[in-house]
Amino acid sequence: MQIACIGRGNIGGGLGDLWERAGHQVTRLGHDGGDVSAADAVLLAVPGGAVAEALGKARGLDSKIVIDATNRYGTKPPDGYPSNAEYAKSRTNGPTAKSFNLNMASLLSRLAEARATPCNLWCGDEEAREVVERLNRDAGYEPVYTGSLENAATQEAFAGLIRGIAQGGLGPFLYRMAPPDRL
Repeated sequence: MQIACIGRGNIGGGLGDLWERAGHQVTRLGHDGGDVSAADAVLLAVPGGAVAEALGKARGLDSKIVIDATNRYGTKPPDGYPSNAEYAKSRTNGPTAKSFNLNMASLLSRLAEARATPCNLWCGDEEAREVVERLNRDAGYEPVYTGSLENAATQEAFAGLIRGIAQGGLGPFLYRMAPPDRL
């Protein structure tokens, strides 16, 4: 699969590395933007307040599957949108998902060391499901669907709780959600 990562930082770069190891071709775009028209999927991994600028510098986004991994620490989504993910969908007119925003970037390189496969929550359009779940598994996560894209604002807000747990003394952590028969 051809993946374009808008953002080369801890999340975009870390996931890009994992996906390359899984056999995907990854293009990484930085502050200057670039063309994503050859991509099958686009990961948006920039600071939450930079979403509009980053999407404005990317060409070839129309109808692409976009996976929004942003968080809004101290920022709001663009005016008129309840979430960064819903804003991204308005700019691309393609299937959109919110994923990879509730996991610690510092642990990406250690996912394979986990005793059990860690989970990754995601919400979004049904048309994005196959790609999002495949990229979750290829990165080393078990995807957990949390509903339609309308849940993106709740998922973005939940990132504050995840951060609070880590800062409250647990430190960087992975999480696992599973029915009792799969623990």
